[in-house]
Amino acid sequence: MSQLPDFLGPYRLTKYIRSGNSSQIWEAVRDKTERFVLKILRPDHWGNKDEIGLLKHEFEVGHSLMHPSVIRIHEFNMEGQIAYLVLDVFSILNVKQAMRENPVRIHVQFSKIAEQMALALGHMHEKGWVHCDVKPDNFLLNEKGVIKLIDFTISRKAATGMLSRMFGKQKVIRGTRSYMSPEQIRGQPLDGRADIYSLGCLYFELLGGKPPYTGDNPNDLLQKHLTAGIPSVVVQNDNVMPELAALIRKMISKKADDRPSSMAEVMKELRAQKPFKVAPKLPAATVEASADDSEESES
Repeated sequence: MSQLPDFLGPYRLTKYIRSGNSSQIWEAVRDKTERFVLKILRPDHWGNKDEIGLLKHEFEVGHSLMHPSVIRIHEFNMEGQIAYLVLDVFSILNVKQAMRENPVRIHVQFSKIAEQMALALGHMHEKGWVHCDVKPDNFLLNEKGVIKLIDFTISRKAATGMLSRMFGKQKVIRGTRSYMSPEQIRGQPLDGRADIYSLGCLYFELLGGKPPYTGDNPNDLLQKHLTAGIPSVVVQNDNVMPELAALIRKMISKKADDRPSSMAEVMKELRAQKPFKVAPKLPAATVEASADDSEESES
């Protein structure tokens, strides 16, 4: 298999971070001091027009977004057959990893994290985009509880107007099964309420330790999104306030019309309530470690 060169254009690759389905994530330096993150197509996808098109699409979406809770994408470049994006440096830890490492920390910071997630997606919706892949993997999180939304590979223009809704049906269904709205599963035209559904599934997981639906196989899981009863997160965590549990159930309603109409409405309800009956606390040793690490929370 081909190997990445030490340099891509002016960027010197300095640290491998992780690999995804089609890309690798690297830290890089430009002009010896400027640090960036590069999202680079894996060698087995070099020259692949479809994968290059998806990466270019991610740039077009991300470059149009300017929000403190959304990762900044600066460039799309080609170095020979190698396509890559240039992004801001931020924490390499995503919410999925943070949940595994310390779920109590997620609960302590839940209100801050949940609001930032809603604000980031609300900004996308204001710009006319639906993210379409809202999941814990696609939010980066640092020690201070700061969030950055990432990965716009399958984001779509929101359906507006009758023609878009009549002829916007998708032939290829993309997304992550544990978080997909019923209309996304059916390939129907989407608006921001599809992301509201997915975010409701994510909130459920943050509070309850697992998504609202699991299945014996992929089709079983998708069918549950379409037809199963709507669970309450209180069953998984009885410390969650009933009002927050009710908001999440509303967010994961089967019909888009039954959900909150916008992320602004989700934000309004989040801010009007406290998440827990008894506020969770980190163990003293963890708090001390967090204080020591706070200066190194961005990497």
